[in-house]
Amino acid sequence: MDNMKISREKSNSSVFFSVKNMTTIAMMTAVICVLGPFSVPIGRVPISLLPLAVFLAVYIIGTVRGTIAYSIYLLLGLFGASVFGGGSGGPSVVFGPTGGYLVSFIFMALLSGFFIHRFYKNVVIQGIGMFLGILLAYGCGTIWFMILMKCNLKVALTQCVFPFIPFDIVKVIVGIIVGRSVRRRLIAANVIED
Repeated sequence: MDNMKISREKSNSSVFFSVKNMTTIAMMTAVICVLGPFSVPIGRVPISLLPLAVFLAVYIIGTVRGTIAYSIYLLLGLFGASVFGGGSGGPSVVFGPTGGYLVSFIFMALLSGFFIHRFYKNVVIQGIGMFLGILLAYGCGTIWFMILMKCNLKVALTQCVFPFIPFDIVKVIVGIIVGRSVRRRLIAANVIED
C-alpha cells in the first residue's frame, strides 16, 4: 500500500516537472519579462503592465505554474536582469521603495489564481477575486513604501494607490478577456491541460 502511495507521489511530481510544464512556465516567464519593463512613470510608482502579466500567467497556465513563472521573473530582476519597470533591475529595485509591490505580486498571483480557477465559469467573481489580489498587493506594497520612505498613509496612498486604481481595473478586465481566450486556444492545441 505504501509503495503504491509513494509511486503515485513520484508520478505526480514527475508530471509537474515534465518538459511540457517546464516549457509553459518558461514561456510565461518570458511573457512577463517582455511586459514587465513597459511602464509610464508618474511619481515614485510607475504605471506598469506587470499586474496584467501576472494575471495572464495565472489565468493561462494555472495558479501554481503562473506564480512560479512570476517568481522566476522576480529572481531574474533581483539578480540584475533589466526586467522591471523602465528596464531596471537589481537588488536596489527589489529592496527599494516600490519593491514591496514586486514581492506582493506573488500573493496577488496566488489569491487571483484561486478565484480564477475556482470560479472559472463566473467572470464577475473572477474579476472580484483579481481585484482583491490587487488590493492585497496595494496593502503590502504601501506598508513597505511607508516604512522605507518614512511617510504617512495619506501620502503613500496618494502616491502609490489612488492614481492606479482605474488602470488596474482595466488590467483585470483585459486579463479576463485575453487570458480566457488564450487559455482556451492552448487547451485546444494540447499545449496546456484543462
